[in-house]
Amino acid sequence: MNIDKEIDTRGLNCPLPILRAKKALTDMQSGQLLKVVATDPGSLRDFQAFARQTGNELVEQQQQGEEFIHVLKRR
Repeated sequence: MNIDKEIDTRGLNCPLPILRAKKALTDMQSGQLLKVVATDPGSLRDFQAFARQTGNELVEQQQQGEEFIHVLKRR
């Protein structure tokens, strides 16, 4: 997977990871991939809802230890 941009939201709680992702996506081209690294367990459902509401595609979600990885494709 070719990630175009990555943001680190470790240590931040809802809604900050979503807000940072939203800001990052505005600077990206359609089809580009954004990787978000978070530590908030609530970010799993938050990013699912965010993708549904904004039309951006949630390509992947995974947990690696204490970290949650979210990959979004810009609509």
